[in-house]
Amino acid sequence: MIKVVIIEDELMAQKELIRLLKSQKVIQLEVHKCIESIEEAVVYFDENKMPDLIFLDIHLSDGLSFEIFRKTSITVPVIFTTAYDQYALKAFELNSIDYLLKPISPELLEKALIKFQTYFSNSNSLNALTSNQLQSINQILNNWPKNYKERFLGKTANSLQHIDINEVAYFYADDILVFLMAKDGKRFQIDYKLESLESILDPKQFFRINRSVIIQPKAILKIEKHLNGRYALLLSPKFESEVLISKARVNEFLKWLEG
Repeated sequence: MIKVVIIEDELMAQKELIRLLKSQKVIQLEVHKCIESIEEAVVYFDENKMPDLIFLDIHLSDGLSFEIFRKTSITVPVIFTTAYDQYALKAFELNSIDYLLKPISPELLEKALIKFQTYFSNSNSLNALTSNQLQSINQILNNWPKNYKERFLGKTANSLQHIDINEVAYFYADDILVFLMAKDGKRFQIDYKLESLESILDPKQFFRINRSVIIQPKAILKIEKHLNGRYALLLSPKFESEVLISKARVNEFLKWLEG
């Protein structure tokens, strides 16, 4: 049985990849672990035996996933999952690493698994990426135009609904759950953490004002001075409690608001 580790910070993307892996007929495998961040991945690989195969998303909540290779040695095949254009991905041909463009097609997933199977059956191992190879990949990705999230799938008690990014007023976390508040006052639960949202939202349009809230400028009705150099915001639709800008973010927020 092939032992697989998935490194992906979006819960829905995790579930979809697991579903595709279970439905494929190429090889027998078991998803042993799902990991959501660079930090968690490094700790896991330092403390556990290497899996047989890793599926790795490029953008994680705490940065580019290539940091994992800098901080620990990965010597097993890696299949990258990414939304980047294929022309930017020539670098992933290094060391026979494969990649899958999101949304992942079952056919291409099977081809990638066949490629992996060739390595596994021959007992070949991959060498860790060199610093020059990592630098090459990072340079391509950092210079490539980023595609920001344009639509979300929101959940209510009884249904799912697509919400266009232009319909969003703000996002907020309530304990372990994250919600999208639409401009019309409708609230939807989404399968993202605020840290993940920061990496996929256009920073010109959205700003994280504190640990719990990410807003867009048109959602702000009023800005009032608060204690100790902080500011309080009145939002539309109305937020359920007082919205304060983190003191450490005040200057950055004001610059963002000016554009």
